[in-house]
Amino acid sequence: MHLYQPYNNVKRLCTVLLSAAFWLAYIPGAAAQTLDFGQCVATALRQNPDLSVSRAQLDQALAGLRQAQGSRLPKLTASLNATRTNDALNAFGLKLSQRNATFNDFGASQFTGPNSLGVAPDNLNHPGNVNNFNTRLEVQLPLYTGGLIEGNIEQAQASIKAAQQGDVAARQQVIFNVLQAYQGVHSARAFVKVAKQAEAATASQVKNIENLVKGGVVVKSDLLTAKVHLEEVRIQLMQARNAEAAALDQLHILLGIPLAEPLDVGAPVMPSAVVGSTADLRAQALADNPKLKAMRDQLGASQAGVKIAKAGLYPQVGLMARQDWNDSKVGFSASSYTLGGQVSWTVFDGNVTRGAVDRASASHAEQQARLLQAENGIALQVDDAYRKAEEAEFRLTARQHAVASADAATNLVNKRYDNGVATIAELLGAQTQQDKAHADLVAAEYDLAVQRASLKLAIGKLEPDQL
Repeated sequence: MHLYQPYNNVKRLCTVLLSAAFWLAYIPGAAAQTLDFGQCVATALRQNPDLSVSRAQLDQALAGLRQAQGSRLPKLTASLNATRTNDALNAFGLKLSQRNATFNDFGASQFTGPNSLGVAPDNLNHPGNVNNFNTRLEVQLPLYTGGLIEGNIEQAQASIKAAQQGDVAARQQVIFNVLQAYQGVHSARAFVKVAKQAEAATASQVKNIENLVKGGVVVKSDLLTAKVHLEEVRIQLMQARNAEAAALDQLHILLGIPLAEPLDVGAPVMPSAVVGSTADLRAQALADNPKLKAMRDQLGASQAGVKIAKAGLYPQVGLMARQDWNDSKVGFSASSYTLGGQVSWTVFDGNVTRGAVDRASASHAEQQARLLQAENGIALQVDDAYRKAEEAEFRLTARQHAVASADAATNLVNKRYDNGVATIAELLGAQTQQDKAHADLVAAEYDLAVQRASLKLAIGKLEPDQL
């Protein structure tokens, strides 16, 4: 074998590995999934944990209704009981149940005439062990429960309505949170853009001042001040990029998407303005806000709770039918049936039932107070959101004018500084004012979107097709 063959093989292997590494380095990473606002909302409504909680509560309420309605139906019980005893009374009763009792079980063999009337018969007083297997089917039917069953059904039905409205409220809250995060990404990116523009403008100013220093037009301290300002702008750019990453992370969480999975957003969204006076919007919110609807249904459930508690003050009436089979072994011998009815009424229980009624009534009164408190809070929320939405619209218009003015002012100060008329403080002040005007415009656009959505949330009209 040639001496250089191993070396050549190794060389070829290294060449292949390096080529593979080169091409792998240029393979693009996983493309970010781009979702528009509607897709983000649809994803969140499918995967957000808050909605899973509300749906589980609705399932509980539906199960509670099935349970309450089932109380109206007959209850069928099957049982098998095994007994072994030598107790005189029970042993004789079991023999009777099995249809196996004989005269000898009364001690007939010891009866010899009137003189033996005082003799205690051994077979009766000291029976042997008796085995009994009792197979039973029993049906119980409530006829009147003092309103207990009806109250449970009413309470379950009210709980279902409350859970349904709670689910609507949870949906709208998720949509609002998604809108905040979605627009937060766009706002953060706008801040990044503003910061990049500020960095480019400041870097250009630094170069321009360097040339002016070389030409003896301005002093070196102006250059040093400009460089300090440039570093400050770069810090703001880093903060803006971090805010963008944080906004995307928040959107990941709301959509139920792992943080490691790339995600991007589509076009920005701006909710339409809400039309109407504050009085009309307050009335609409009091009628349509799902949280208030849920609380009113909960109030109905608490009223049904009072009815349930009062059921203990009334008699209970029911029917019973039972079929028994008794045998010394498992089987269906000695068949018998029993039919019965029962009326029971608790005459005195130490005010336990009265206490339960008073407690349920107090809970109902508490729920009424909470509802009134919530209605006042929603009315206040509507007024506040309405004012803030109007203010945000005015602020957006003002910021747009301010940007135009700041851009023009900065351009003029730049020319004045180049001609040696303006100072470095004036130049940096104009630049700072321009940066602030652009950032304020971004914030105004975000605030307008959020405040309009907040108003729609308060009046219960924050659905994807209502934006």
